[in-house]
Amino acid sequence: MPDVVVIGAGPNGLVAANLLADEGWSVEVLEEQPAPGGAVRHDREVDPEFVNDLFSSFYPLAAASPVLRRLRLGDHGLRWSHAPRVLAHPLTDGRCAVLARDLDTTADSLDAFHPGDGDAWRRLHDTWDHLAPDILDALFTPFPPVRATAGLAARLRGAGGLRMARTLILPVRRMGKEEFGGEGGRLLLAGNALHADLAPEAAGSGGFGWLMSMLGQSFGFPVPVGGAGALTEALVRRLRSRGGVLRCGQSVRRVIVRDGRAVGVRTAEGETVGARRAVLADVSASALYGELVEAEHLPSQVLDDLRRFEWDFATFKVDWACDGPVPWRAASAAQAGTVHLADGVDELTRFAAQIAMGQVPDRPFALFGQMTTADASRSPRGTEAAWAYTHLPQVIKSDAGDEGLTGAWTPREQEIMADRIERQIERFAPGFRSVVRARRILAPPTLQALDGNLRAGAINGGTAAMHQQLVFRPVPGTGRPETPVRGLYLASASAHPGGGVHGAPGANAARAALHRQRLSGLTRAQRVLTRRDRTGRKSPHPPYLPARVLPGPGAV
Repeated sequence: MPDVVVIGAGPNGLVAANLLADEGWSVEVLEEQPAPGGAVRHDREVDPEFVNDLFSSFYPLAAASPVLRRLRLGDHGLRWSHAPRVLAHPLTDGRCAVLARDLDTTADSLDAFHPGDGDAWRRLHDTWDHLAPDILDALFTPFPPVRATAGLAARLRGAGGLRMARTLILPVRRMGKEEFGGEGGRLLLAGNALHADLAPEAAGSGGFGWLMSMLGQSFGFPVPVGGAGALTEALVRRLRSRGGVLRCGQSVRRVIVRDGRAVGVRTAEGETVGARRAVLADVSASALYGELVEAEHLPSQVLDDLRRFEWDFATFKVDWACDGPVPWRAASAAQAGTVHLADGVDELTRFAAQIAMGQVPDRPFALFGQMTTADASRSPRGTEAAWAYTHLPQVIKSDAGDEGLTGAWTPREQEIMADRIERQIERFAPGFRSVVRARRILAPPTLQALDGNLRAGAINGGTAAMHQQLVFRPVPGTGRPETPVRGLYLASASAHPGGGVHGAPGANAARAALHRQRLSGLTRAQRVLTRRDRTGRKSPHPPYLPARVLPGPGAV
């Protein structure tokens, strides 16, 4: 019997498994799919000569994550690659905003839209440089991030205090208007905000767009050399080198609860796998509380709150094998790994409004990836392994494109939607279809079948809107990986801090399990003193979680 069973071998599950194995715990990871990785996988099914990522592709949060940095995955074969430019947002008139790791290049791009906007971008970047250590600390540590919050409050005073805090909670449309005279900077912020399900008019979308933009400015949008799955392979190799066990093709159907404590799991085949210390679930909140744990073991309030849980947008994705480079009208887009395709902020607002009304957008905002541009190993020289995805409503009421799409996603509907995305690309890259050798369509039901955590292709484990973040994630009053069942921890993107490949939900769950195990060995008096340590008051005893167990990001 292992010390811990981890349900799911996505990046968060594998991070948690590695950290617990580092502490000497025996670990068994059970994965439903035939291969590990969750939404971090690649294959050659579009064309044998091309590597295409199935789901996620670019990893700015992984590059910034002290959780992943601490694992030293480079020692286990992981290598990163960058496109010459991080991101481009072209317009149909040929102008193009460019985000590059070189600050001057980004600034020059924005000055071409409006003189002085380059300096405005530099000011935003200066603020990032000042606040970044505590922002990243708050992102990648358990909630509430007491140390990071105190540090961030002090740094905010130096960055304008309440005025800067106001800026970060602005809708991205308003933030762009206040900061920039021209369209370039506004496009970069708004396009990055829509990596999540945040409309340009949503509160907090400005802060998220700024965060993603500054991550790109500082860390780039790197990709694993050889395919997204190279990141998964490094995590698996590291886990196995420490004695961890990974079993694929094992669908967990039930968490076994005895006397209010999780003691193991039962698989679809009827196998019982016990756990001496803990069960960690890298599954969605709705799957954990609505399927894996029987209702009798959960407070009625949790079940009621779960009915209000909101998923993020659905996703429709197309992969291509291209015989030549993408024929962008704006030449600078050819050097970018990621390209945002919407003809201005107004078109982004129109797109988000259609989704809010339950409509399939007629001009879908597309995030376009040029993978060979980012990593030359992905396809033969002179070709491009490409993809694009767009968001859709979780429940479709009508088709704004008047082609009768209903959300049934029959083969015919999938082809219509893929053609619609290609027409959107052609607006910015006339002749794109002429270079396509082969394509693959991944409709929302397909994405969910390949990874059960991606409900209709929802990629963030639940909405990133403010009403489902921090203490509201996944339901009000939580914000931490502990669950109402002792020894059971939520280790997926449904937990704080949410979506993105950074490993923080898995690391937070591992921290919580280690802390609980340590507390179980203390006397009552020692536990009281340990709780006093967590308040920050002076105590002669060591902190509740020694740095040797797992330091926070600020210690890396």
